[in-house]
Amino acid sequence: MGESAVAEGSATGGVRPWLDSLGLDTADCDYGVALAGNPNTGKSTVFNALTGLRQHTGNWPGKTVTRAEGVHVHEGTRYRLIDLPGTYSLLSASIDEEIARDFILFGQPHAVITVVDATSLERNLNLVMQVLEITDRVVVCLNLMDEARRKGITIDHDALAEDLGVPVVPTVARYGRGLTELMRTVTDVIEGRRPTRPRRLQVTGELEDALDELVPMIEGLYPRLPNARWIALRLLDGDYAVRQALLNGDLARLLAAGEGVCA
Repeated sequence: MGESAVAEGSATGGVRPWLDSLGLDTADCDYGVALAGNPNTGKSTVFNALTGLRQHTGNWPGKTVTRAEGVHVHEGTRYRLIDLPGTYSLLSASIDEEIARDFILFGQPHAVITVVDATSLERNLNLVMQVLEITDRVVVCLNLMDEARRKGITIDHDALAEDLGVPVVPTVARYGRGLTELMRTVTDVIEGRRPTRPRRLQVTGELEDALDELVPMIEGLYPRLPNARWIALRLLDGDYAVRQALLNGDLARLLAAGEGVCA
């Protein structure tokens, strides 16, 4: 976790001042939505199609990683869209993964759009499952559906949504197809009209006993932590970065910063 992009320069003021410091006006933002996804899934194409010229690019504070944020207006509601770095996982093996993970967990966006490549669905689902471990408010954007059809790939997106426990919306972002339905679905998830029941790791035996013991301890130390179970799982998996964040106080600083993208 280290010098998180969320914590950097914002530990005392929350995420809105942090965004304001980047030159972005968040005063009229209704909802904050993060876009996550593997590289080459068309995630940035989704972002560009939704935000058009209403975007700002730069670097994440204290990092050399490019950051893009912008505004999308859907049926009178303004969404602050944050294009997270493309990653294959959220296990903090790289700075991109650290930024994406910390923002989803501690920035607490109102929803996360996870963009997947319909032609390489199995590979992309690894990241989807990791996002689902962190937050309930997820919509899967099943992009590049035109490429899938050309390759003879058929995907039952309704069955996939049932299996994942979150909505799945087919899109062809380069032509703008499905993006209105995508944002309508995001709105329904945020406002509770589309309940989600994300599929998560099922634990039994000694692991379940360890979680039952560890989660209350973490919640006692950090009562406002968004997902103590996820932190506990990472500790039990031997995640060095999470362990160090607990020991050196980074977790507390990240939590202090996590007041939401558009509080």
